[in-house]
Amino acid sequence: MNARQIEVFRTIMRCGTLTGAAQALNVSQPALSQLLLHAEDQLGFKLFRRLRGRLVPTPEAVELFPEAERLHRDLESFRGFAADLRHGKAGTVRLAASAPPALSFVPRALKAFRQAAAGIRLVSYVVPFDVAIEMLAQGDADLGVAMSDLPTPLVQTETIGRSEVVCVLPDGHPLAAQESVGVGDIARETLISYRPGRLPGMLLERAFAQAGASFRAQVEIDVSIIALSFVQQGIGVALVDGLLPWSGFPGLVVRPFRPAVSLPVTLLVSTRRPLSRSQELLRAELRAALRSYAADPAARGLLRPA
Repeated sequence: MNARQIEVFRTIMRCGTLTGAAQALNVSQPALSQLLLHAEDQLGFKLFRRLRGRLVPTPEAVELFPEAERLHRDLESFRGFAADLRHGKAGTVRLAASAPPALSFVPRALKAFRQAAAGIRLVSYVVPFDVAIEMLAQGDADLGVAMSDLPTPLVQTETIGRSEVVCVLPDGHPLAAQESVGVGDIARETLISYRPGRLPGMLLERAFAQAGASFRAQVEIDVSIIALSFVQQGIGVALVDGLLPWSGFPGLVVRPFRPAVSLPVTLLVSTRRPLSRSQELLRAELRAALRSYAADPAARGLLRPA
């Protein structure tokens, strides 16, 4: 029996007559009788017999009826869930973001997304770039936000903005009196910055080489937020992305670094799976949130939309 035949059988059982069932289903009685005959042919036994002018269900029909009721409830639940998916009231969206976006513009995007799709289950991960790539490849994340545009198999990379590298100094440091900090200014400082193998490290190596110097961090980090406590403790000065809201942390001063080094802010999606309507909505909110965050005075000049 197909879904339509089950619906016909259930309605006849509930109404007790072909006439009542036909009216309930808004079909003609002859059409309903044909549907019932086809269902009985497929089953190989009768569902109803006429006794003294009354339509009486067979013992087999009585046995089937609870199952028909259960299938009807399941089908109605399926239809309701599909409608919720269509209207953004159900489903799951999983986002893997590196720390700088996660601590800057991503919360704005998540807030706007929740306001537009409150019924969606939202799962947020804060992970390094390579972990985000792996999660996308394995289907453990739907969207990624990172600070690398290095080509990666099976991942589509969209650059939505660029963030400038800044020099983060302890409050009261002599270099804090300058409008910007250059390569020569930090030659004798303990430098806290990225490992050379990472994209930010590679870009800084290039900038230092153009200035006739070698880039070498005495304290190497994978994630820029790690530099926070190091600088606060006076261990050294840091060259890190300007996306994080450094000026909001106590004991720090932020100055632009020269020559300017620009880091990409990227959206990542798998090329193997299309995005759902809800996932597309979050992607749009992430773009909008970056534009909004870039307009804030604290981020102005250090972040620009693509």
